[in-house]
Amino acid sequence: MKRMGMIFRAKANKALDRAEDPRETLDYSYQKQLELLQKVRRGVADVATSRKRLELQLNQLQSQSSKLEDQGRKALALGREDLAREALSRRAALQQQVTDLETQHSTLQGEEEKLTLAAQRLQAKVDAFRTKKETIKATYTAAQAQTRIGEAFSGISEEMGDVGLAIQRAEDKTAQLQARAGAIDELLASGALDDQSGMHKDDIQAELDRLSGGTDVELELQRMKAELAGGSSQQAIEGGTGQSQSQQQPQDTPRFDKQ
Repeated sequence: MKRMGMIFRAKANKALDRAEDPRETLDYSYQKQLELLQKVRRGVADVATSRKRLELQLNQLQSQSSKLEDQGRKALALGREDLAREALSRRAALQQQVTDLETQHSTLQGEEEKLTLAAQRLQAKVDAFRTKKETIKATYTAAQAQTRIGEAFSGISEEMGDVGLAIQRAEDKTAQLQARAGAIDELLASGALDDQSGMHKDDIQAELDRLSGGTDVELELQRMKAELAGGSSQQAIEGGTGQSQSQQQPQDTPRFDKQ
């Protein structure tokens, strides 16, 4: 079971590695960082809201404390010491609440400052990651394009490999057909195969036709040579006869003496 689990995890890891695109992974990581930054900002806003609420409560308590102090003064002026004592007692209780709220306000203000600083640092990290992410994506895209171009030129890419295999298969089939056609011609010429068209001649007849064809050519060549030779002799004879007649013609012409 452990071995099967290891094999399954290895194959799953390999499949995921093939399916994983680093650019998509970087975009997902950047998205998660943006979500974290948004949560931190909401936390800062919540702390600031709580601090503002405490400030409003402090203002109200301080107003009530001032009002009780004025009431105590008026009660003493009117000779009502009991009312003045009651007013001062209530004012003391309010002062205790004011002290507690001021302590909480200081704590919230410190937390707000820490969260604000953390948000600023996180914002800087997110901005730096975004710049690095875009740089890595551009580099990866360029490398991927260069790899595809190189594979296309070298013929090792999947698409070009399929084309190369198709060309190889076509060349193999062409060579096979040419070899088959040549073999059939040789077999027909040797008489090993029967010509179903009725135009086939046996090898003896074929050899006789070849010899007779050569003999006919030689005879025709001799005849043409003889004709050419005979024509030249006839022209020579005609040329000699004409010259003799031209030499004899002046002798036959009568001469007349001058008187």
